[in-house]
Amino acid sequence: MLLLGCIKEVSDYELVVSLPNGLSGFVPVTQISDAYSKMLSKQVAQGELLEDLNSLPDMYSPGTLVRCIVTSVEKSAEGRRSIKLSIDPRKVNKGLNASALASGMLLSGFVSSAEDHGYLIDIGVSGTHAFLPRQKAQNYIKAVKRGPDLKIGQNLNCVIVEVKNEGRVVRLSIDRSEVAASLATERQNWTLSNLLPGLVVKARVQKVAPLGIKVSFLSSFTGIVDFMHMDPEKSMNYSPDQVMKACILSVHPTSKVVRLTLRQSFLHPGGSPNQLSNDRMGAVVEESTVKAFYKQFGSIFELDDGTLAFARLKHLSKNRKSFKPGAFKAGCKHKCRIIDYSLMDEMCIVSLKYQVIEARFLQYQDIHTGDVVQGKVLALKPIGMQVKVTDGIRGLVPSMHLADVILKQPEKKYNIGDEVQCRVLECNPGGKKLILTLKKSLVQSKLPILSSYEDAKPGLITHGFVVCAKEFGCIVKFYNDVKGLVPKNELSSEPISCPDKVFHDGQVVKVMVLKCEPQQERLLLSFRLSSKPAPGDKKECTPKKKQEVKYQIGEMVDVKVLKKKHNGLEVSVLEDEGNVIAWIPTVHLSDFAVNCKLLWHCLQEGDVLPRVMCLSDKGERITLSRKSAVISAVQEEQVVRSFSEIQPGMLLTGYVRNVMPFGVFVEFPFGVTGLAPKVSMSDKFVTDTKDHFVVGQTVIAKVMSIDEEKQRVLLNLKVSECSSGDSAAESFALLNQYFKEMKEIRNLLRRRGEPSVARGLCELVPGKELQLVVQDVKEDGSALFSGSCVTGLTVTATRYHLGDKNIVPGEKTKALVLHVDALTSRVYVSLQEELLKQRPKQVCVHGSQRTPSTLPSCST
Repeated sequence: MLLLGCIKEVSDYELVVSLPNGLSGFVPVTQISDAYSKMLSKQVAQGELLEDLNSLPDMYSPGTLVRCIVTSVEKSAEGRRSIKLSIDPRKVNKGLNASALASGMLLSGFVSSAEDHGYLIDIGVSGTHAFLPRQKAQNYIKAVKRGPDLKIGQNLNCVIVEVKNEGRVVRLSIDRSEVAASLATERQNWTLSNLLPGLVVKARVQKVAPLGIKVSFLSSFTGIVDFMHMDPEKSMNYSPDQVMKACILSVHPTSKVVRLTLRQSFLHPGGSPNQLSNDRMGAVVEESTVKAFYKQFGSIFELDDGTLAFARLKHLSKNRKSFKPGAFKAGCKHKCRIIDYSLMDEMCIVSLKYQVIEARFLQYQDIHTGDVVQGKVLALKPIGMQVKVTDGIRGLVPSMHLADVILKQPEKKYNIGDEVQCRVLECNPGGKKLILTLKKSLVQSKLPILSSYEDAKPGLITHGFVVCAKEFGCIVKFYNDVKGLVPKNELSSEPISCPDKVFHDGQVVKVMVLKCEPQQERLLLSFRLSSKPAPGDKKECTPKKKQEVKYQIGEMVDVKVLKKKHNGLEVSVLEDEGNVIAWIPTVHLSDFAVNCKLLWHCLQEGDVLPRVMCLSDKGERITLSRKSAVISAVQEEQVVRSFSEIQPGMLLTGYVRNVMPFGVFVEFPFGVTGLAPKVSMSDKFVTDTKDHFVVGQTVIAKVMSIDEEKQRVLLNLKVSECSSGDSAAESFALLNQYFKEMKEIRNLLRRRGEPSVARGLCELVPGKELQLVVQDVKEDGSALFSGSCVTGLTVTATRYHLGDKNIVPGEKTKALVLHVDALTSRVYVSLQEELLKQRPKQVCVHGSQRTPSTLPSCST
């Protein structure tokens, strides 16, 4: 099928072409012309750039009319059609032969070579040599302002000036006035087999109907002008036998149906259609007036500025069932949004769908670097994940950015159709290129976005990700491909001999800008965030007054340990250069009571704790928490901010504030508290409340009743009442979090403890099999063991875990590690054969972390 189209977008590899009736097609770079394709092949074969080969943006610009032929129509799984086109004259003009050429004909041609006195033009007619004299091209060259000469592969509208030797030689002109005045006539002997779109003809009205006009032209041809291509100013004044100019829009190859337009912009070849101003794209029009409704196609509207717009049938309502034709009578008012502009119809395309009107993004130009966007997983490929942001916007999440850690099997974490929250790393609207990240540390970061070298001011602290770790340091990348160097001496306050063993590609890091040279695109960074006073500066760095700094509950900060006290840690907030002092109670170091004590024991002054949440900013100091479950609850909005928000039946994450003989007081983020009476504390009978709960323990509580007058809340802490339903998933999430924290503790022990003892504790994990020697068997039936792998540790097994074995001191035996108490350096083991035979699998905690959003209320 032959069509007249208008170039809408130009990239290095294709042209996007607007087609009649709101359609769009694509012209690949290989479908420009034969001469251009040969030059491309030559460049690929030689492996170097050719001077004579111009890029598509150098030769084409939006708004240019071109003749196209449809080469294929493909349909995606979602039902969207992709129309592939060609503008190669050998395909467009294939209906012409040398003998059919005549003076005055308007043809498409491409520059195939430049000669001394003019240009050889490829018009796609076999056996014909077309020549364009240089003087006939000067007027056009000056007007388009693309250099002193025409470029090879450039598309031209050519008028045949002279035909010689029965069409074997023709002379052409591209003079703008001659092209604009060209008119197809009967003398040029056009036939249905060689009729071309873009020809301007004199047409006579035969019949006027609601959906369009039937016309005759060139004596024997008939064609149709549909309702979208009638002249808006004369649409009600057409009458039979009226003669007017018309331009051929399309010619169907089999049905031979010819469609034409009466719009003024197309009646002078070489011109351009009217374009929409950039500020109107995406605009919401509060009141648009229905001008006409066509039940098979859609509706024409008049917008607030008087221009006409078209809405396809599917965009008039949410779905077919909710569509009401009566709402689209002439004069009815509707709210709509401009979603596109059809250059070939000179008309806005609008939608009345609520979800389209309210959509945050409509086109790539609406998206900015650093934006957080919602998307849907389309496909998982080796290079990464394809994400659908909206119907017309697709993005790529590189494999490095699928999670905070590198995923070896992303298909186990993500499924097609999953909803994901991403952050925009890079957006190039011209190339329709959108790069996203799923790294939670970047998506949830509250630090400034570094997207240009000009923004990199010394002292700026922001998040980035490692792309290279070498012996000289780390290269860290930010948004819009901005990257900088962290020299080896700025990696840590302690020397790091092998950066590649400490840092890995894709690792999210917090950095401080030391120096930037924007013109040279040089950026010097540091991982040492705490600013040091300059030499000779004797001024002490006093903490800021409490009133000067205010943190929101739920805000995440990085802190540095200043001082250890018996009930917690005094820390400084790194984002404020260490000038803000805060407090982490020991019970808020973990969701697990046993880990709280271990972490307090292992942490030392100077240690940095990342991603700690502000729990309270009242009183004399800021209180922080590292409880993963509490943090998740706040971030996922599973909290109440005031007493008025509490409803019976709610499941809320909190922590034990006080344990009394009559019950347990539970506090939630934002300061709301409630009481769990003794009878509602446990599924078991409670004799002593202190046997079941400890202060600071993380719990899930169910709201039982509310006393608004006394502002009291009664809670239930029974596990049977407080589970969200999937108890197996909750338990696994708890274990996963526990083992992750134990790994962190082992790393701290490795750095802090006595080398031999620390190494032993770090290597011992539950499920590990040991070779031991019996040291002593006590009166209560328990036994003590020793061995080379447990030097300096106390290893014991209870009578139950000795099984049926009768052991004696000095005997060698196998044992399985049950538990390691790092605080007391005690290891509990079992000699039972059924446990030793199971060969338990090691629990992997190196993968992606699923933070539990709910916790059973029993002590961990």
